[in-house]
Amino acid sequence: MKKIFIDGSVGTTGLRIHERLSARTDLEILPIPEELRKDPETRKNLMNQADVVFLCLPDPAAIEAAELPTNSDTVIIDTSTAHRTLDTWAYGFPELSGRRAQIAQAKRIANPGCHASGFIALVAPLVEKGLLSKDAQLSCFSLTGYSGGGKKMIAEYEEEGRDALLDAPRMYGLSQSHKHLPEMAKICGLTQSPVFCPVVAPYYSGMEVTVPIVKSQLNGTLEDVKACYRAYYEKGMVHFTESGDEAGFLSAGKYSGKDTMEVTVTGNEDRLLLVARFDNLGKGASGAAIQNMNIVLGCPEDTGLCQ
Repeated sequence: MKKIFIDGSVGTTGLRIHERLSARTDLEILPIPEELRKDPETRKNLMNQADVVFLCLPDPAAIEAAELPTNSDTVIIDTSTAHRTLDTWAYGFPELSGRRAQIAQAKRIANPGCHASGFIALVAPLVEKGLLSKDAQLSCFSLTGYSGGGKKMIAEYEEEGRDALLDAPRMYGLSQSHKHLPEMAKICGLTQSPVFCPVVAPYYSGMEVTVPIVKSQLNGTLEDVKACYRAYYEKGMVHFTESGDEAGFLSAGKYSGKDTMEVTVTGNEDRLLLVARFDNLGKGASGAAIQNMNIVLGCPEDTGLCQ
């Protein structure tokens, strides 16, 4: 039985990973006493006993925690931003070309960011196949449920008598320096980051990431884009849907509670909308982390996940 340690199990991502893994009979979750949750020696000891460690911590704490284990066999999956652009860490998006094999052999895996996951799923295949230039000047609109902001934001949105401004969608990342931008550009092979507009809305979970493309940016047609996605996403937790609309609408909540991602294309030959829908806590966080763990352990990668 494989041993798992979750460092930071009281946060939103850590709690969901714990919930998912607790139902499995092939894993043992190593517990840590509440009073020792931040004790470095206790955590180091548990990490060295574990086959897989999940880091569900803020960036500075994740950097420190990654240095704690001395057991060379321990695999670390970091859900923070800290290691996503480092070449010494495998990038944990197995549906991208060559990534699944890297993840299977890696001891250090950086879990993708939630907004970044949608953008990368849409853009990386098109750049790889030459349908988009590496120099493309792109934009991205990303709608997320408030659970993406963690326990503090969840409490704010669910508080009785909350601020009335929380009743409407709120744009953030206004300075164009969102922490996902370096990851989005590097993993897609872009020479510049997109203009990025993230929006948090008053519903619990679900993401809808949209990248608009005009004809002059595309080295191909609408059908070429669809064919690219159809062939690219034949395996894994990402799937292409010819038309995912619901009576002319695309709800950001369609995949709430699930660990899959839908990629689709709307629009026409002159103006295309590339759209990815998934759960910010699923394929955007804990679901992706568990998928990466499954690959490392040699399990079917959808084991314990919700499709």
